[in-house]
Amino acid sequence: MNPAPLMWDFEHEPRRRELLERYEILPSTPAECARRLKSGTADIGLVPVAAYAALPDVAIVPRCAIASLDEVRSILLVVRHSDGVSGVKRVALDTASMTSSTYTRILFHKLWKTRPEFVPHSADLDAMLGVADAAMLIGDPALLALEESEQRERRTGERLEYLDLAHEWRAWTGTAWVSAFWAVRADALTRTEVTASQVVEDFERSRDGGLDHLDEIVEEWSGRIAISAATIRAYLYDNIHYFLDDVCLEGLDLFYRYAEESDALPHAPILRFL
Repeated sequence: MNPAPLMWDFEHEPRRRELLERYEILPSTPAECARRLKSGTADIGLVPVAAYAALPDVAIVPRCAIASLDEVRSILLVVRHSDGVSGVKRVALDTASMTSSTYTRILFHKLWKTRPEFVPHSADLDAMLGVADAAMLIGDPALLALEESEQRERRTGERLEYLDLAHEWRAWTGTAWVSAFWAVRADALTRTEVTASQVVEDFERSRDGGLDHLDEIVEEWSGRIAISAATIRAYLYDNIHYFLDDVCLEGLDLFYRYAEESDALPHAPILRFL
C-alpha cells in the first residue's frame, strides 16, 4: 500500500497511457526492486534505503520518498520482556525489510546501548515471541498487530509494549525516518530517449497526483487488505511522508553513519542524485 500514491499516474488515466509509452511497470517488493537494479534487469526501482548502500552506479530521483516525520504505525518493535527494551536479549526481525532491521539494530546499539541477538523470522507475532523477547514487524502485519493488541491481551492475558520505531528515531535524532526512494541505473538514460529531467517530472507529478486522490486510494485499498478504511485513511494522511526533503536528507545522513558505526551496514554510501 505504501507506494500507491507514488504510482498514481502510472496506474490511472489520464496519464497512464502516456507513461506506458516511456516505462514498463514491473510490480515487485522493494527488496526485489533492489536486486533487479543491481542485476540490470530493471532501470528504475523503489529501493529500501539500506539496499542503496550495496547498489553501484545508481542515482536517486530527488524529492520523492516513503518516509515518516513521527509515528508511522507500520514499523513496530513489540516487546514482551518485563524490563522493556533494556532487558531484551533476543529480537525476531521480520524478514520482509532489510531497512527496518537496520534501523532496529541502530536503535539497540546507539540509543538503548544493548547488543541483543537478532534472528530472522516470518511475520507472525505469536511465533516470533515464542523464540524471542521482542519482535520487529513491518507493513500490514504491524498495522494489524496494533489493531488487535487489545484483543490479543484479552486472549493471552499478556500485556505487551508496542514501540513505534519511527517515533523512537524522531524523538532521538529530530530527523525523519526514511524507508525508500526511487533509484535509477546510471546507464539507463543512455539507452533510451527519456531524459533525467523527464524522469524527475514524471515521478514528482505522479506523487502529487496520488496525494490529490488519497480518498480514492483509501477506497481501492480497503477492498484489497484486511485493514479498515479508517486505519488506511489515517495512515496515508497522517503517518507517511512522500517528500525527500531536508529533514529526510538529514535523517538519511544519520542513518548511514550510525549503520556503519553499529556494523549494521558495511559502509556509509555517498548520496548521488539524478
